[in-house]
Amino acid sequence: MKFRKATLTLALLTAATGLPLRAQNQGVHQQSSQYEAPTDPLVRQKLEKWQDQKFGLILHWGLYAVPGIIESWELCSESWIERDSTVAYEDYKKRYWGLSQQFTPTKFDPEQWARVARQAGMRYLVFTTKHHDGFAMFDTKQSDFSITQGPFRSNPRANVAKYVFEAFRKEGFMLGAYFSKPDWHSENFWWPKYATPDRNVNYDIRKYPWRWQQYQQFTYNQISELMHDYGSLDILWLDGGWVRPRETVNAEVRAWGAPIPEFSQDVNMPRIAAMARQAQPGLLMVDRTVHGPYENYQTPEQRVPDHKIDNPWESCLTLANNWGYVPNDQYKSPTRIIHSLAEVVAKGGSLLLGVGPKPDGTLADEAVTRLREIGQWLDVNGAAIYNTRTTAHYQDGRTYFTQSKTGTRYAIACLAEDKPTPTVVEWAGNAPKKGSRMTLLQTGKPVTWTRQGNKVRVTLPATLAKQAGAYPALAFAFTAEQ
Repeated sequence: MKFRKATLTLALLTAATGLPLRAQNQGVHQQSSQYEAPTDPLVRQKLEKWQDQKFGLILHWGLYAVPGIIESWELCSESWIERDSTVAYEDYKKRYWGLSQQFTPTKFDPEQWARVARQAGMRYLVFTTKHHDGFAMFDTKQSDFSITQGPFRSNPRANVAKYVFEAFRKEGFMLGAYFSKPDWHSENFWWPKYATPDRNVNYDIRKYPWRWQQYQQFTYNQISELMHDYGSLDILWLDGGWVRPRETVNAEVRAWGAPIPEFSQDVNMPRIAAMARQAQPGLLMVDRTVHGPYENYQTPEQRVPDHKIDNPWESCLTLANNWGYVPNDQYKSPTRIIHSLAEVVAKGGSLLLGVGPKPDGTLADEAVTRLREIGQWLDVNGAAIYNTRTTAHYQDGRTYFTQSKTGTRYAIACLAEDKPTPTVVEWAGNAPKKGSRMTLLQTGKPVTWTRQGNKVRVTLPATLAKQAGAYPALAFAFTAEQ
């Protein structure tokens, strides 16, 4: 298909080099430098519950899965976006919009997704109900640009978001709806009267306030549909941090390097939040990077912070190189993800891992295999991850420390990949109480430990060393010295 050939340039570059696509660098959301804790008791209660889950799944799935490209970023006409130079920009946009008539995920299987996520040890979900391209993966009445208006409309499961949420709800997951504040398909965001030079609204809102008011209402109405028609939800995860009140644009935002207009792109978050929380009491609002009362937790993207953070946060990382499905993508090893999970949790965060379903509605076999391997480790070591909180001394080299709410201390020693399991593990700090017992979670049995000054030395069972590369990390439980 000509469109596929024209739009796979970046995807093929990633497959050849092993490097993340540039869009993932330029389109990334950095972490806010400020945090304002919520005051609503129900929100605080839900936030505490969310902080217990530790490991979540974010599913990017939409039109971009059909050609296998980097979400919908190629629609954006900024200098870092690469497209086929023989295709005019307006023609490219028409072709992209035309994918809505080709998206027929006849093998759509949300039960498989939920089952695999549970097997992976995940506890919460964020599903992309609408990315920046404006294509709704739910039955919106505000636009005809949706999964329920294309060739999939006759399928009994055409209202994709409904069945995704139902499948994960049955598996006991906390549920989040990803929603893009910018909508590049809406004529009230990208007005056809003008060119679309970048990711922002393409007209001066100060000159045409009536048009922006229509967009505000459109956004409010779509979020209202999600909040009222899809059962109980826990998180409203709002992407597109450049769409924000002008007064919240600070040096941190300018450092992104993205164009910043001289007018406000305010979608009226107080009104949206009031409606959403009336429908979903205690709802967590995640207005990414817009620090204030509607960013209940922070979301550093494609990185793990270099220090412990006391307020709620999650690292958004991808299992492969891309958020959405890209053919021949390069997947990270289960060991690498487990090490990231241990580091994130020890520093006070949660890990939201990105996977992109294929255009037919199934998960790639390689993704399934790796997720299950992660889950096998969590099956026996999960006590060191779930329901834990930070310790004052949270890291020593590649060993990370957590503690349960009842005071049990955990040391998670991350092991080198594809090398024999060591016979001894050592770390500094977080010494066990004198004469106390230390348990290796992998076996459930006690291990011998000694202390010399500030250093703890643990002798491992000889049987462990016989299995090279079998253990991404070893977790130990003990009572710490006060």
